[in-house]
Amino acid sequence: MPRWLVPVCLLLACLPAAQAEETLPEFSTAYGVERDPFVDGRTALALAKASGRHVLIELGGDWCVWCHRLDGFLASKPALHQALHNAFVLLKVNVSEENDNAEFLKDFPRALGYPHMYVSDTDGNLLQSQDTAQFIIDNRYAEKPFYDFIERWGPKPASP
Repeated sequence: MPRWLVPVCLLLACLPAAQAEETLPEFSTAYGVERDPFVDGRTALALAKASGRHVLIELGGDWCVWCHRLDGFLASKPALHQALHNAFVLLKVNVSEENDNAEFLKDFPRALGYPHMYVSDTDGNLLQSQDTAQFIIDNRYAEKPFYDFIERWGPKPASP
């Protein structure tokens, strides 16, 4: 086998994951202190409506250890990551001393910890306020609670 074949194969194996990440809007991949959640929210709702998904609003920030753990957990579970993004348009909203986004969050139920999630339908109606501690088993995120959440709060197929 040619020596160059192994590195090329490794590179090609990484492409699908990299391409999937590239297709996500910036508001789905990072908490932006400077981002406007009203603008991002309108874009997320339009994208959700066009794709038949719900919107999953995730509150947190770069300061949040469990937010980083959640990102790492989802990145390590490609099937779960895909299932989550098939059901939801993810909108990450920064909550920090620099920008608490209080105006955007004033009508939402209070979050008791971070990350915290809200689910909305394509019309912006709040369906669920979710404490992510419920996704933790033995002090780490677990797949089953996430799949249960996706099943319960993801969009339902249209009835014939």
